[in-house]
Amino acid sequence: MAGGSPASVDLEVWFNSLIVSGDRGKMERSAVAIAGWKDLPTELLLRILSLLDDSTVFVASSVCKGWRIALCLGLTSFSLSWCKNNMNNLVQSVIPKFVKLQVLSLRQSYRLQLEDGAVETISNYCHDLKDLDLSKSRKLSDRSLYNLAHGCPCLTKLNISGCSAFSDSALAHLASFCKNLKYLNLCGCVNAASDKALQAISHHCNGLQSLNLGWCDCVTDKGVTSLATGCPNLRALDLCGCVLITDESVIALANGCPHLRSLDLYYCQNITDRAMYSLANSRVNHNHGSRRINSIDKGGLMNLNISQCTALTPPAVQAVCNSFPELHTCPERHSLIISGCLSLTSVHCACAIQANRASRTALASHAY
Repeated sequence: MAGGSPASVDLEVWFNSLIVSGDRGKMERSAVAIAGWKDLPTELLLRILSLLDDSTVFVASSVCKGWRIALCLGLTSFSLSWCKNNMNNLVQSVIPKFVKLQVLSLRQSYRLQLEDGAVETISNYCHDLKDLDLSKSRKLSDRSLYNLAHGCPCLTKLNISGCSAFSDSALAHLASFCKNLKYLNLCGCVNAASDKALQAISHHCNGLQSLNLGWCDCVTDKGVTSLATGCPNLRALDLCGCVLITDESVIALANGCPHLRSLDLYYCQNITDRAMYSLANSRVNHNHGSRRINSIDKGGLMNLNISQCTALTPPAVQAVCNSFPELHTCPERHSLIISGCLSLTSVHCACAIQANRASRTALASHAY
C-alpha cells in the first residue's frame, strides 16, 4: 500500500469507489494513493473477494502471494459443493491455505468424490471450524469421524446425512469430543444412528437444538428418551421413518423438551392418541410447572408432521391443534401435516375454523 495504514483510511469510501470505477487509473481518497490492486489493504481486498462465488475465490487464491495470504488470513466461509470433479484433490491442496475457516460445505451433488484423506486434511488445518457439511459422502469411513473429533472440537453444526458407512461407535466418539454441537443431521445414517450413539450424544452434547434422524430405522424409544432427558434444549427433531418408536418417545419429548418447535413423525405408525394427548397437555404443564418457558417460547409447537400415522383419531389431533395456536391446517400456513390420514380431515386450526364461520356468515347475510 502506498502510504497510510488500514486503520487510518475510510474503507467504505474506497470500496464504493472501486465498485463504481474499477481500476481505472489512480484513485485518491483520504490522502492515500492506490495505484493498483497490489496496493489494496488486506481488509479492502477481503471485502471485494467476499462478493465472488466460491469457485472464483479458489482461482483468486492462486493469483499472487498477496492475495493468497489475504485469503489465508481472512477467509472464514468456503464451499466446494460446486465442484463436479477432483473435489478430493482440491480439498487437500486448498484447505491448508485457509486455516481460519469456520464454515465449510463439501456437499456432493454429483458422483462420489470425497475420501478420508480429505477430511484428515481438514482436521489437521481447520481447528476453528464450526459448521461442516459432508452430506452424501458415502466413501467416508469411521476414520473421518475420529479425525474430526480430535481436530475440530469447536464444531457446532455437522451434516453427515447420507454417509451410510459410519458406525455408531465412531459417532459416539465424535460426540464425546465435539460437545458444542447444536445442529446435527444424521438422516440416512442407518448404521451410525443407533440407541448407543444417541445415548452418547445426550450425555455429551447437552446444548443440542436440532437433530435429524430421518429413516434411521434402528432408533428405538431407548435412544429418543435419552435425548429427551439429556438434551432439554431440543427445538427440532426429525424422526420420519423411525418405525420402531412408540408413544413412549413422544411422551418423553413432551415432558423433557419444553422448547420443541418442530417434530416430524412421518410414517411412525406405532404412534397413538396417547402421544397426542401428551403433547397437548405438555403446553399446560410447561406453563405452570417448575420449568417455565420464556416469552420467546410461548408459541410451543409450530410444525408437526403426522402423515401416515394411521392410528390417530380426530379428537386427539384436534387437542394438539387447540393447544398450539401456531399449528395450522389452512393452506396459507400449512404446518400441521396429516397427509395419508383420511380420518383426520375434520381437524382444523383456529384460523381455519374462524374463516369457515366468516364464510358461512357472509353466505347467510347474502341470502337475506
